[in-house]
Amino acid sequence: MGNDTSKKIIVFGAGGRVGRAAVAEAAARGHRVTAVVRDPARHPGLEAPGVTVARGDVTDPESVAALAAGHDAALHASVRLDVPSEEYFTATAKALLSGLPAAGVGRLLTLGIATTLEDASGVRLMDAPGFPAEWRAFAQGHVAEFELLRAGAGPGLDWLMVVPPLDLDAEAEPTGGYRTAVGTVLDGPGRLAHADLALALLDEIETPHHSRALLAVST
Repeated sequence: MGNDTSKKIIVFGAGGRVGRAAVAEAAARGHRVTAVVRDPARHPGLEAPGVTVARGDVTDPESVAALAAGHDAALHASVRLDVPSEEYFTATAKALLSGLPAAGVGRLLTLGIATTLEDASGVRLMDAPGFPAEWRAFAQGHVAEFELLRAGAGPGLDWLMVVPPLDLDAEAEPTGGYRTAVGTVLDGPGRLAHADLALALLDEIETPHHSRALLAVST
């Protein structure tokens, strides 16, 4: 998968498992990557050929705009577990909506969570009876982010929320492929290797097929 056109891609949250997988996949495809983390000293080994590590704050629109200038696409893969989910993802959405257009970046991919997807009956997993309240509170952060992107993105910012399955497994053996569905849970084992998620992310950056939607990805 992929093409021969090199892009400049900025990855926020590059020190996490998904971020690292996406950085590695992008570099392997010949793209130039800016890997943004809050503290570069905590992420040794992230810098590599084609990859520049930068300190930044994805909740700060000025930081986003300064770092993203000159890039073709952005990936938001960051998460904070020490900040309430809705507070964090609202802040990141607002910063990206402001900073990316200011920097001239026209494509944004952000990560969602599977519990925001609908089942076969049209009910979101997070809305099912008995769904744990603490899990729902975390999922609500991604719902708030999605709504802000949907309401606030102008025509110059093409965005997509990519949603891996509940079992996003660092130990899973990569298959080299994936399946997608818009807005709904995919039938099957619901397990996905980080490397296969990275394939889906980079394919959508190189050749966008989906826009302004929740895109479920699974094996």
